[in-house]
Amino acid sequence: MSENNGESGSDAAGRGDGGGATATPAGPRPEPIRFFGTTWVDHDHGYGLRRAGVAIGSLAAAVAACFVLRFAYEGLRLANTGAFVNVLVVVMFAICSALAFRKTWEGFSTRPSDPDADRSLQGLKAIGFIGSLLAYFFRTFTEAPGESLHREEYEAARARYERRRGTRTANPSGRKRPKRR
Repeated sequence: MSENNGESGSDAAGRGDGGGATATPAGPRPEPIRFFGTTWVDHDHGYGLRRAGVAIGSLAAAVAACFVLRFAYEGLRLANTGAFVNVLVVVMFAICSALAFRKTWEGFSTRPSDPDADRSLQGLKAIGFIGSLLAYFFRTFTEAPGESLHREEYEAARARYERRRGTRTANPSGRKRPKRR
């Protein structure tokens, strides 16, 4: 979460909103989610269509990937590599896809406790990319993938921000100055 305690004129001008007729509220900003941006916060600006698009896209990509793997398997059969190699390739892709599905699904609800271990599984996830695509497909039926994790973190950051703002005893900018005589 990024905290915004005020915005400079160059930030407002960079967005193209004319320099501040509608200012962004102070406090933490929601973290954008891939394919959804920040529409997950209020479920606005085509959120439902984006979820449907991600579901269709991830399923179409998984089906296309299965066809590519089928052609690769046929190539192995034509090369007469033997039954052992054919079975080994099928088992490898099945196991890697299952592990990639599980790790991707867990990544939607929790941050990895050990980022180095998660980074070491990137090769396995790349081999089992069909599992990751299917995890995206199934998750879009309930929410944007990762929405619950982002919402939990955003609400916690908003609560911390509100507590911090509310506990200030003497905010110098809000204090009235006595008139000089």
